[in-house]
Amino acid sequence: MQTIVNIRIDERLIHGQVASAWANTLKANRIMVVDDIASQDDIQKVALKMACPSSCKLSILSVARAVENLLAQKYDGDRIFMVCKGPEVLVKILELGFKFNEINVGNMSSAPGTKQIKRSVSVSELDVANFRKLQSLGIKMHAQMVPSESDIDFMSLIDKM
Repeated sequence: MQTIVNIRIDERLIHGQVASAWANTLKANRIMVVDDIASQDDIQKVALKMACPSSCKLSILSVARAVENLLAQKYDGDRIFMVCKGPEVLVKILELGFKFNEINVGNMSSAPGTKQIKRSVSVSELDVANFRKLQSLGIKMHAQMVPSESDIDFMSLIDKM
């Protein structure tokens, strides 16, 4: 049986914190990057493979393929750490039929049209709408940059905007 040990929003996908701190703390043996663009971009795939710790298998999948593989229990015996860039991906995953209960919001950089709600998290109006949709579907959300940091109820940050 496959186990999802964490679902994390981090627009950087795989980097030092994901590759070392999170993967080790979670005892993950597979990192699953769910991103429609990265799954089609050979240069991004090479960079992600280089950043992935040697102790983990790596899957770089489109949203549809990730859901298909998860529903088919393709990763029997794996402890999966799923990473995606934003909440819209998680809404799509739910809409395609794969259920989960909780997410960790790690890093969403500042950009035009976003508002900073935590040192490492800035959100747009569309992001807020997607987070509210996830909340309405019963998804628990917390913000935690690294495993040693206390986690914070993410929607309380949205509600204070």
